[in-house]
Amino acid sequence: MGKVKAVVVPQFGGAEVLSYQEVPEPVPGEGQVLIRAGAVSVNFADIQTRRGGYQATPPLIPGIDAAGTVAALGPGVAGLSLGQRVAAFCLGGSYAELVLAPAVLTWAVPAVLDLETAAAFPTLGITAYNLLTTAGRLAAGETVLVHAAAGGVGSTAVQMARLLGAGTVIGTVGDDAKRPLAESLGCRHVINYRSEELTARVKELTEGRGADLILDSVSGPIFQQSLACLAPFGRLVTYGRASGEAGQLQTDDLFMSVRSVIGYSTNTYRRLRPAALRPAAEAVLGMLTDGRLKLVIGARFPLAQAAAAHRLVEGRQSTGKVLLLP
Repeated sequence: MGKVKAVVVPQFGGAEVLSYQEVPEPVPGEGQVLIRAGAVSVNFADIQTRRGGYQATPPLIPGIDAAGTVAALGPGVAGLSLGQRVAAFCLGGSYAELVLAPAVLTWAVPAVLDLETAAAFPTLGITAYNLLTTAGRLAAGETVLVHAAAGGVGSTAVQMARLLGAGTVIGTVGDDAKRPLAESLGCRHVINYRSEELTARVKELTEGRGADLILDSVSGPIFQQSLACLAPFGRLVTYGRASGEAGQLQTDDLFMSVRSVIGYSTNTYRRLRPAALRPAAEAVLGMLTDGRLKLVIGARFPLAQAAAAHRLVEGRQSTGKVLLLP
C-alpha cells in the first residue's frame, strides 16, 4: 500500500498539534469514491474537532469537504468516472492528498467552476440554502438577519437570501473592517454587534417589527438579543456557537408570538439523511454555474500550513472561506 501526505491531529490541543505527515493511502469500499484533492475547505468544525469538541479519538485527520478528481471507485458506485471533477463531503477527514467520500455525498463539478469554488460549495452552499429554505422557510419579501455576514456561510447566505426573494437583508459583523464586504454582498444594513446594541438597532431598521428570519451561528448573548428582535411568526435558526457559549431560551418567549427556534446541522444530515442533501446541492450548483452566486474565498494555504489556516479562522480574522491546497 502506498503513502500520501495528510494533516493529522495526534492529540487534542491548539493549532500547533497539527502534524503534516505520511499516512497509508485510503482504499474505497462499497459505495465509496477516492478523490485526489485539488482544494480542501477549512471549517470551524475542524477547529472544534482539533480541540476535542466532538466524539472523536486521535490520531485523526480533520476536515469535512474537498474537491478534486476521481482517482478510484469502490464497488457499487454508478454515475461517476475516473478523472471526473467532483466535490464531496468526505469520510475520515479531508486534509489529505487523497480522500474518501460516499458516492451519495459526491457531486460532479460543472466545467465552468474552478476546484476552489467547488471545494467551498458543499459546506457553504448547501448549508446556506437549507438554512434559508428547509429550516428557515423564507418567504418572498421577508426581512432576514444574517449573523457573521462576512464569514463563510454568512457571506453565502446574504447573497442567497436575495436570490430567494428576501426583501431586506441585514448583516452583522464583529469588526468594522468586514463591513464593506457584507455591504457588497447585498446587506442593506450592517450592524457591528460589538459596538452597537443589536436588538435596538434591528428594531429601528424594521420600524419596530423585527426580523422575520434570523440565522445564528454565534449563540451565547447574541441568541437572546436575536430572539428579542424576532418578529411575530418569525423563525430563528441556530446552526453553531462560534462564541463557545450556548444560547438560553424561555418557552414563554415563543408561543404567544408564534415564533420558532429551529436547529440545523449539515453534519447531521450527512450522517442520518445524506440523500436529502442532493436537492440543495443541485440548486446551489445551478446558482454557481450561471453566475448568480459567488462564493467568497478569503485565503489560501498549502496543505502543510494547515496550522496557519486554523489560527486565521480561530482568531476571527478570516472572511469568506479559507482553503488548503494539497
